[in-house]
Amino acid sequence: MADNGSAPSRADARRNRALVLQAARSAFEEQGLGVPLGEIARRAGVGAGTVYRHFPSKEALFRASVVDRIQLFTDTARDLADAEDAGGVFFRFLSSVVRLAAQNNALCDALEASGETGEEMMPGPERDFAEALGVLLMRAQHAGAVRPDVDLGDVRAVLVGCMSMERRRSGAGGAAGAPGRMTVLMCDGLRASRTVTKLPTEAPGRNETRCEVCDGPVAAARTGRPARYCGAACRQKAHRARERARRVPQASAGTESARLEESAWRA
Repeated sequence: MADNGSAPSRADARRNRALVLQAARSAFEEQGLGVPLGEIARRAGVGAGTVYRHFPSKEALFRASVVDRIQLFTDTARDLADAEDAGGVFFRFLSSVVRLAAQNNALCDALEASGETGEEMMPGPERDFAEALGVLLMRAQHAGAVRPDVDLGDVRAVLVGCMSMERRRSGAGGAAGAPGRMTVLMCDGLRASRTVTKLPTEAPGRNETRCEVCDGPVAAARTGRPARYCGAACRQKAHRARERARRVPQASAGTESARLEESAWRA
């Protein structure tokens, strides 16, 4: 404040805002969104009125305290969008986000809240992060590293779940095991494999059909017979599976005939 009791100068206002924001980052990181606003004002060495002068609500202050961290995740994902080894990049990025966010209650709260809302309802930074993550997911699926029936909503749910489990195990002390253990276990469920359990899906709509191979949506046929597969790749997989099924009985029949002929000669 100025000595004559007038309003604070612009320099004082900027300094107070920086102090409040720094205190908020520290407090939210330790306690999450539940930290009282008075505690933030105390850490900043200012009054509650000064806090409200710069941030109209605790939610606004919370958003300002985490937006730069979320933007950093987004920028990193965008930088990795054209990297080689799309599958490895995707899983390493997920693990890095979990490792960094699990130590920060504010980031956990922000990412968890964004996972509970529709993408169209998410604030700008969280929406940008989801879009960048979706690009990494798509590239990893095209590379055959991530199972094709996983969508962005699944990945965001896994991300939040990993953060929760890592925080819980870290609080268990020495019995918790190595950091990142739960993340590895969870991420293995996203990997493409011939032995994975097929994911349950919602009942299709009246006019919706599902691919017989990957269970993905099939575009409605305009004329003729309804399509059975979502594309050429699944159609080819189905064809190969039918060919293998045909060869097995033929091979079995041929073996049995050979055995009968051999028995006849011996007789």
